[in-house]
Amino acid sequence: MTSDHIGKLLLRATLGGLMLFHGAAKILNGTAGIERMLSAAGLPAAFANLVLVGEVLAPALLLLGLFTRPAAIVIAVNMVVAVLLAHTSHLFALGKSGGWSLELQAFFFLTAVVIAVFGAGKYRIGVQRKAWWA
Repeated sequence: MTSDHIGKLLLRATLGGLMLFHGAAKILNGTAGIERMLSAAGLPAAFANLVLVGEVLAPALLLLGLFTRPAAIVIAVNMVVAVLLAHTSHLFALGKSGGWSLELQAFFFLTAVVIAVFGAGKYRIGVQRKAWWA
């Protein structure tokens, strides 16, 4: 059904586009803050560069419809790591407007999971046959 494929395209474009803004901020401002969080957690600061995979490369792949499922999984894992490193104190908190403090992170995570489950749809660049990564 065509509307299913359009829906998949819109979902990919929404997640990919919004995540790219976060990636652009990391490119422009650096990853020093993430390096500090990783060091405080006892992890190598060099892992901070992996955020660029989750916030630049994977979203770009989603926008193109290339390696859609792996890209979505990378974004989902990136969001879990972000919550564990920076947002655990907000797990049960409400924001000033009454919404859950982690609603943005939850949106990114759950949207990535949905894309990983349903794939790219037919409006994509790349492999047009049924492949597990499409």
